[in-house]
Amino acid sequence: MRATFNSLLAAKRRERAEETGDAGFSLIELIIVVVIIGILVAIALPLFAFIQQTAVDGATQATTKNAATTAVAQLASGAAAPDLAKFNPPTAGVSTTLTVSVASGSTPSDICIQGSDTAGLKYKGGAGGTVFKSGPGC
Repeated sequence: MRATFNSLLAAKRRERAEETGDAGFSLIELIIVVVIIGILVAIALPLFAFIQQTAVDGATQATTKNAATTAVAQLASGAAAPDLAKFNPPTAGVSTTLTVSVASGSTPSDICIQGSDTAGLKYKGGAGGTVFKSGPGC
């Protein structure tokens, strides 16, 4: 009986030794995974920043175009130049500065609204609501 019990214990010890030998990951495997994750992050971060800037640019273009369309409509109806504060909605991370210039004796085709975002990119909109990147001033 005692010999059977000892052989049973020895068999259990051998099974545990075999099981624990393959358990877990080796240090090399973990290092390889960390390196791969680092490479993916290095690729993704610049792409993420580009996507954010594209969104800010799109918001600035849309705001400038909407302000230009409304200003042209108001001038066509004989009203004064519009209040541009209402065209700058509170959007997280986006600050659009709008300026309007209307020549004396202006017609709707003479209006120029320029919008610039936090990155300093400038857009201008005029009659027809065209929006494009511009240099300083309209």
